[in-house]
Amino acid sequence: MDAREARHLHEERLLAMAHVSGVGTGRDEESGEDVVVVFVTRKVPRDGLRPEDTIPDTLEGIPVRVLSMDDPTDP
Repeated sequence: MDAREARHLHEERLLAMAHVSGVGTGRDEESGEDVVVVFVTRKVPRDGLRPEDTIPDTLEGIPVRVLSMDDPTDP
């Protein structure tokens, strides 16, 4: 499965999570691997989220990167 397929499979569930504003795919700048990108309105520590609103580290074996829309320095 590639990043686009993983995004498509999980996009609806991700968009229903608190603070999530968008979902896409991209390439990790450090590793060069394809990733699923989850855009959030703001980053919240995991312990401040309900379990159902916690974004997973991987989807179908594809790494997930969370990017904050309110922090221009967020890599």
